[in-house]
Amino acid sequence: MKPEVDKIVSLSNGDSTTELQKYLSSLTNDQLITVITNSALKGKKVGTMIKGIFKGSPPSSAEGSNRRLLVYQHCIPLCESGDLQPEVAADVIGLLMLETHTLSGPSLAQLASLFVEAIKVGKMGSGQSLELFPTVLTALAACETLSYGKGELSGEEYKKQVINSLCSSRWDTQCVIHLTTMFRDVPLSSDELQFLVEKVLRMFTKMDLQEIPPLVYQLLLLSAKGCKKQVLDGIISYFKEQDIRQEEEQKHGESLDLEVQSIPQDQLRHVEGTAILHVVFAIRLDHELGREFLKSFKNSYGDLCPFSVALLLSVARIQRYEEQVFDLLKGAIVKSFKDEQLQQGSKFLQDLLPGHCSVAQMILDTVKNSVFGWDHVTQGLVQLGFYLMDTFGPKPGPFGKTTEGSPTTARTPTQQACKLGGQVLLQGFKMHEPIRGEILEQVLNRLVTKTASPVNHYLDLFSDIVVSAPMILLESSCKVTETFDHLSYLPLATVQGLLKAIQPLLKVSMSLKDALILVLRKAMFSSQLDGRKSAVTGFLLLLKNFKVLGSLASSQCSQTVSSSQIQVDVHSRYNSAANEAFCLEILSSLRRCLGQQADVRLMLYEGFYDVLRRNSQLASSIMQTLFSQLRRYYEPEQDLMPPVKLEPCITAHGDQVYLQEPLAHLVSCTVHCLLWLQNMHRSPDPNADESDEEEEEEGYQSELQTILESMTRRMIKSELEDFELDKSAEFSMGSSVGVRNNIYAVLVMGVYEVLMEYNFVRANYSKSHFEDIMELFNHYHKLSEILKEKSGKGRVPSHKIPRSLLSLGFISTLLTVLFRDSTQSKEEALSVLRSSGEFVRYAVSVAVQKIQQLEETGHTDGPDGQNTERTFRFLCDMTSVLMWRYTNIPSMVEDTGKKEKRCSLSQLCLEGLLRIFTTCQQRYPDRMPQLLSNMDIAEDDAETDDGSVTEMNFFYIRQFQRALFTQLSGGEEEFNSKEAQLLVSILSVLSRQLKPSSQPFVQMIMWTVKICKETSFEDSAFSKGLLSLLFNLHVLYKSSASLLLELCQDIHSHLGDIDQDVEVENQSHFAVVNPKTAATVALLVLSQVDRVLDEVDWLIARKKCQTASDKSGSGEATQTAGQQDPIEKAVTLQLGTLLTALNELIQTSLLPGPCTVTLLRELSRTYTILTTLVKYYIQVCISQHSTLPARFEKLVKLSGSHLTPQCYAFITYVQKEEFSVGGADDKKRKKKNEVNTAASAKLLRDTKAIPNLIFSIEQYEKYLITLSKKSKVNLMQYMKLSTSRDFRIIAATLDAALQEQDDSQEATESQQTQEPTQKKRKQ
Repeated sequence: MKPEVDKIVSLSNGDSTTELQKYLSSLTNDQLITVITNSALKGKKVGTMIKGIFKGSPPSSAEGSNRRLLVYQHCIPLCESGDLQPEVAADVIGLLMLETHTLSGPSLAQLASLFVEAIKVGKMGSGQSLELFPTVLTALAACETLSYGKGELSGEEYKKQVINSLCSSRWDTQCVIHLTTMFRDVPLSSDELQFLVEKVLRMFTKMDLQEIPPLVYQLLLLSAKGCKKQVLDGIISYFKEQDIRQEEEQKHGESLDLEVQSIPQDQLRHVEGTAILHVVFAIRLDHELGREFLKSFKNSYGDLCPFSVALLLSVARIQRYEEQVFDLLKGAIVKSFKDEQLQQGSKFLQDLLPGHCSVAQMILDTVKNSVFGWDHVTQGLVQLGFYLMDTFGPKPGPFGKTTEGSPTTARTPTQQACKLGGQVLLQGFKMHEPIRGEILEQVLNRLVTKTASPVNHYLDLFSDIVVSAPMILLESSCKVTETFDHLSYLPLATVQGLLKAIQPLLKVSMSLKDALILVLRKAMFSSQLDGRKSAVTGFLLLLKNFKVLGSLASSQCSQTVSSSQIQVDVHSRYNSAANEAFCLEILSSLRRCLGQQADVRLMLYEGFYDVLRRNSQLASSIMQTLFSQLRRYYEPEQDLMPPVKLEPCITAHGDQVYLQEPLAHLVSCTVHCLLWLQNMHRSPDPNADESDEEEEEEGYQSELQTILESMTRRMIKSELEDFELDKSAEFSMGSSVGVRNNIYAVLVMGVYEVLMEYNFVRANYSKSHFEDIMELFNHYHKLSEILKEKSGKGRVPSHKIPRSLLSLGFISTLLTVLFRDSTQSKEEALSVLRSSGEFVRYAVSVAVQKIQQLEETGHTDGPDGQNTERTFRFLCDMTSVLMWRYTNIPSMVEDTGKKEKRCSLSQLCLEGLLRIFTTCQQRYPDRMPQLLSNMDIAEDDAETDDGSVTEMNFFYIRQFQRALFTQLSGGEEEFNSKEAQLLVSILSVLSRQLKPSSQPFVQMIMWTVKICKETSFEDSAFSKGLLSLLFNLHVLYKSSASLLLELCQDIHSHLGDIDQDVEVENQSHFAVVNPKTAATVALLVLSQVDRVLDEVDWLIARKKCQTASDKSGSGEATQTAGQQDPIEKAVTLQLGTLLTALNELIQTSLLPGPCTVTLLRELSRTYTILTTLVKYYIQVCISQHSTLPARFEKLVKLSGSHLTPQCYAFITYVQKEEFSVGGADDKKRKKKNEVNTAASAKLLRDTKAIPNLIFSIEQYEKYLITLSKKSKVNLMQYMKLSTSRDFRIIAATLDAALQEQDDSQEATESQQTQEPTQKKRKQ
């Protein structure tokens, strides 16, 4: 064959083409094919030879044209066969491309069908020859006519037919990528492009996972022609499905032990990661693609999935999209949390809609998935975490005050979003090494810089990071040390949180500890008070956590250091000796604080007890410090009264008097430390052998006891005058004398309290000691009464009683012995305390005060106040005692004869219980069952044996229901409104613990409904509480619209109609509604109407989104005519019931004021939502051409014939009422002149409601006209012509004016204004 090749080559190199033509004509087709094949396989001279063949085959002659076609038909399969070297094949295809335009139309058509056939049977494996296909198609399109079937087609049309048959045929998975690449070079119309993109996206599922990224890349390049949204949606939905399948396989795989996974997780994640990179790269180059991508998520977050979240976060690295992406994610997260909250709070919505898709979960899944090398996503995650924490973190309160002690659970959507940010950062920190440094740095920066707003959320995050990865943190300890430098300038709360969080690290890192001590020492001499307080906090924390050898086991510790990775032996010989020196050195630093401001001293006194309990070896140093301090204020001369010197406790600066020494706290701290030590010595440590120290300890212990006993004795003997206090002295906080007297009084009262507690513990139930306690209490009581009385005289009547210095543990014990202890031997002593009603009352009120403090701040003063475990135990004890006291001693027995202003003891107990339950729900949400099961009062009821939590809870609910029933079954005179309100509040707190699906919950609702139907007391506060409880329960059971309708009918029948001549049918569904309570109930009903409108609005918005996405998707969602969508049906029914209810209310003669204004607002909101619904149906009519549901027509009819006319009548009534109130008698008007100026400003605000309502009615009618046109249904036939209110003739006034025409004009005018008001007064 070589000679033929050489011949063709040499002839083509010559000038004469005729010889070449002759020679080629002499070769048969088979010979020619063999020549080409052999030459191509050897790879020699094939290019020049094919050039020669083309040169010798002029396209003008038939023979030349056929020969050219033959070359093409042979070369294309040859290149695909894979036998040629790639370079050779590329050369051949390149040559063929150059000559394509010379082929005749029929030849091109044949070539095109050759390609289509090869693709159909899957022979386009390598896809090299496909590069030629676009050239063939372009050439085809340029032809004028081609025969097709029996007729003819233009080249353009023929090309379309080829593309259509190609896209409709089956594609082999091997050639999908090649075909997609090939189509980039083919000019396509938009329909063809859409068809092609759909075809390629359908092929995704058939492809091998590894081939997806290159295909994604080619598709994105193809999207430059158009169909951008379709391409992106297709890619995202493919990965979404894969994720779901993989997750299901994992779930079932665990249960079925499947060995084979159809999709290996790591492989899928790596493919997703590559696909994300491709998309982000494409978006960088094509901003139109980026815009389309973001637009698809703007409307609803329902389309989000972990893959698209990861994609969004990667796109956020492109600067121009950063802000948009984070805003979009922020919106989606908050909306998701809000929707979840709305759904959880309403049974109506839960029944209508299935489970909720949680964006938060998707984001956490993305964090989890990013472990598989998604470095391009992690940066976005860090930014998102901080963005959420910054945006949704706690805000400073009024005047920059931070709210103390945040509740443990995140309740509102913003709190949940902030918590999510923290979770993202914490998980990211654990999983990704590269971002750890950045997260840590940013958290610490925020702690240092955000001094004006609360940083609890950052402190929590930092503390979690320390616990989860202490060793990692030590690697970057220099960052932590840098933060220490700012300690003395930070707010105290931040310092406390930071040091608490860092405490596990101090035990392992000497350098960190040393750095901290240096900083604290400097802070000790800071010019800022807060800086010195920070130093005290830090030193006390160190003392608590560095144990000295021989200290008692810290089973009583208030805080354990949990960290699995820190195992350091702090008890080795060297360590303990070092610790002791270290602790004593700190103590000597702290002693200096005893000469500083009262605040600093107070912190010391409150911290010493905890230090002592954790580090009992420091006892002698601490006790000596306290002892020497106490001596300064103690009067050693036994005969002198009083036993304490108050003069040195205060200091003056200019004309201001300040407290210098919180004496009562000093005594309190000394007493608690002493009692704890004595308690420890009663149960001595078997290993203790250091007798010298013990003797020394016993020395100062006995001395302290003597001092305290002498103080008790002398404090009892002392009169008020001894303390330079007198009952007629001045106690106002305005003058320095008053301030001084106040400080003295508070100090003396504190000392009395501390001595009461000390003597109670020392008494061991001896009668004489208890009599001493009563003496102390009487003095205390006398002084507190004077303070109350004096402060009541000032301008500010409410005087906050100073915080009690009794410890929570003591109060818990005291209540138990006062109410529940029936031991015979203690009877006589306890009767001393029990006999004083004032003392018992004082004990309960202090308990309530302590619980309130716990509720607000999360801890209480005094020992164990910071220890959540012990605090919770005291709560349990107190709950059971208070519960017993309330249920076993009826309030009728109590001293009601006095008819005092203050509340009864039973009521105080109830208040205590309510506070305990709310505190427990806020601070210990998971431990409510434990609290209830510890209330061991069920001696008479056997049902508590059932260990179930619900049963337990329901048992208490029944107890309180019984109590309320007893209250209500008495007459109106015996009814105690305050107590009944407390009972209702307790019931509402406890009912939150019931599962809405459980039987007890249903019983609870039935009971509440029954009480509302039967109670007819004219007490609006109680009615409000009771109905609020009913609404809160009812909404979790079913929709409350029907309930609202009944209540509105009741209100209408009690208050009468706006037209006096109309007799309202007397209806009474609920006795709780009566003329006295109707206005209060109306406001409550309106707030509930608002809630129902929220739900309806939310549902319509959801349907709108759905319709929009269906429309853009495929438009398959047309409904059958007979069947209405359940959501649409529910919305229509809800609105129908609401319209009927509001129709009742606007015919009611409500008094002008908040009620009428709120009603007007709700009406305009109702019309706005009706307008939204009409707009939705307009959208449906345009996109789906479906008929309007009959129910909707009825709703429009109801609004037009019933509500709108009544609205106008009501507006007239409201204006007339305001007018008549204005036209009162002259004398009254003078009196009310000042009130009126304030009222008129309010009226200006309120009158906005009327124009707003009219506007929303008119908008509603405007859109109804549009809908009537679109749907070909005349909806306006139900609408009455709206009232023109600019010019109004009042018939009655006109008649009167005509009759008295003879009178002067002034009389007529006054008549005009007064006539309608008289008509109103007839009522």
